[in-house]
Formats: sequence, C-alpha cells, structure tokens
Amino acid sequence: MRTTKSRIAVTTCLVAGAVVLSGCSADPDDELTATTGSTSVAGTPSSPSAAASSAPASPSAAAAGPASARRIPGVTVQKTIATGLDVPWGVAFLADGSALVAERPTGRVLRVGANGGRTTPVGTIRGVADQGEGGLLGLAIPTASADQANQRRTTVYAYLTSTAGDNRVVRMTFNGSRLGRASPVLTGIPSAGNHNGGLVTIGPDGKLWIGTGEAGQPPLSQDRSNLGGKILRVNLDGSIPDDNPFPGSPVYSLGHRNVQGLAFDSTGQPWAVEFGQKTWDELNRIVPGGNYGWPEVEGKEAKDGFIEPLEQWTTDESSPSGMAIVDDVAYIGGLRGQRLWQVPLNGTTTGTPKAHLGGEFGRIRTVMAAPRGRLWITTSNRDGRGSPRTDDDKILRLTLR
Repeated sequence: MRTTKSRIAVTTCLVAGAVVLSGCSADPDDELTATTGSTSVAGTPSSPSAAASSAPASPSAAAAGPASARRIPGVTVQKTIATGLDVPWGVAFLADGSALVAERPTGRVLRVGANGGRTTPVGTIRGVADQGEGGLLGLAIPTASADQANQRRTTVYAYLTSTAGDNRVVRMTFNGSRLGRASPVLTGIPSAGNHNGGLVTIGPDGKLWIGTGEAGQPPLSQDRSNLGGKILRVNLDGSIPDDNPFPGSPVYSLGHRNVQGLAFDSTGQPWAVEFGQKTWDELNRIVPGGNYGWPEVEGKEAKDGFIEPLEQWTTDESSPSGMAIVDDVAYIGGLRGQRLWQVPLNGTTTGTPKAHLGGEFGRIRTVMAAPRGRLWITTSNRDGRGSPRTDDDKILRLTLR
C-alpha cells in the first residue's frame, strides 16, 4: 500500500459524535497472544492493485515535504482530563471544545469539559449489548454548525453492538444537555464476542466511514455481499453514495480483519489500522475497491490482487485501535503494546515509526485530534485485559511540540 502526505490531518479512529449499537474491539489473539519475530518495520511502497484509484475528492492542500525535510513533533502529556471511567471508547468533540464520550460496557454517554473538571452523563443508549469486545463503541459528530455552536440540536452518530444480534450505526440528536432516542442508520453488520470493529467517523467528503470486523469468521472479509471485515462508506442518512467503488454497495474496501481506527490526511486520503491475528498488525492506505488480503494475507506479502500495508508491527508491539492524523503525522494507540505510535505520512510512503508513552498509562484505546492541535487519548485498562490503577480508566490531553 501507499501513504499520502499533506499538511493538516483531519479525523480519527473513534470519531466524534453519535452513539451506536455495535460491537468491536480486539480478541484474545489481537491483544493477548504473545508473538515472536522482528520488531516494527518501516513501510515500503507496493504496487497498486487493479482496483486501486484515487481517494474521494476533498479540499487540496500544499504538499508537505518528505519526512527528512519536515520537523516531526514530540509528544507531551499536558493534562489528565477525566478519571474513573468505565472503558471509554468513542470520543466526539462539540463546538465549544467539550466532548461526548461513550463507555463501552455501560452504554452511557458522558459530556467531558474541554479542560477537564466536571463529567456529566447525558444519556444511556438503549439496546446496547455488553458482549465480549462489543458494546457502545465509536461516536461521530458532523462539522460544527451554527446551531451546534449555540447548543441547539446536534446530530450524533454511534456504532454499537445491539441486543438485536448485530452491530449497527445509529443517530440521535443532542440538545446540549440530553441525547434523544436513537434511530438506525445502518444495520446488519455481523457481531460476535470479538472482531466487532466499531469505527464511525465523518470524512472531509461529508460521508460516514465505518470500520467493521469479521466477527471471528475470516471468510466474511472476502465476501463483498457481507458487511463484516470491511470499510464502509455511506451518506449521513445511510443511503449509498453514487461514487462508491461497487455500485449499490456500502463497501469501500475489503479484506480487513478488524478495523477500529481510520483518519484522513490533508489531501482527504483515508488511512486505517487493523489488528493482525498472531503475526502482524497493519497501517494501510485505503483506496476505493482495494482488497487488503485477510485471511489470505497478513502483513507484508506480495500477492496478486491484494494491497500490502505500508507499516506493520508484531502484535505484542501494537494491537492498534484508535488513530488520529495531525499535520500528516499519524498517531496510533496500542492496546497490548501500551504505547502511542507516531508515523509520518509522505504521499505514497511513510517515515520511520516512533513510539511514545511506553507502558506509562497501560492500554491506549482511542486517539482523537482535539482542538488547538492537541490529542486526546483514552486508556482501556478496565476491559478485562489490563491492570487497572485506582484512577482508571482515564482521558489524557497531549500536546505536540
């Protein structure tokens, strides 16, 4: 696969905004199984697949220089924003800089102030199934509008595992203090105790982007008629965009195992991370109609018809969940790896990955681009796989310098 560069990075893994009924997260192989082999490898470009083409149209920006010519910022933990949360997953920012935060097992949505302090419950989503890695997962909010700035009606999207037996995306309104009733946008995403995906975000093209898992059934990833193991792209009302690569289908790319993080660089090019099984986690440059190989291929392996990742890590180094892109640098949270990866994006290549915060805060789940060029990250130490401290789980604000 290839990487794309540019200046201002826009979106992240866990998207700001709504509440969903869907399931996701990684399974024991994703986050717990020890692996052997080499350490992280810097990506090299591979030949594009026949299906690969340009990313969706988006505002252009001046091209950034190669990694060697750019200053890549350091990462500093500036402030603890919230503590004592129950597996915070989705994070979506409101116009005033505060955020809505989803708790995976409880189905609760909290409003968290931009500078911390008071954390206020604003609703509990009905029909959320706390099922293994599933529950209330990603959140997303459209670009701030005048109404949102005035704290009127804001639309919130969420991805969740549903008691109806599927993963789904729902939407609701937020009036500044309470969430309204959720209505379905996209249903029928396969669910299971693991590999539920859980990503929902709104791209610079104004579409909903959804990352799903194959629900522990690897052949689903290669089945274009099934929503599992895919990156999906739909209009905000759930209808199919006319320019999707497969006419009449929400499928944008396939051959994925479990996608929980996706973000866009300054050219509007989407990038995604996904969990490997027992060998390689991946960072992929997503192209329309691209096939990323699972379960036929894991990690970098040249094989006709499949696109190779730009970066790969052993599963004990990463287990990547959330991702944000700021100034064409990707920031990726590692669950089992308990670190934050920083990867420069340079058009169709990537720079050398660098790790931060190794083991300092435990399992890092969500990474969100916050106002003023900052990052918010959430920990996931109370998900049954970490070693929680008395103040876990927490949200931290990072500065990039």
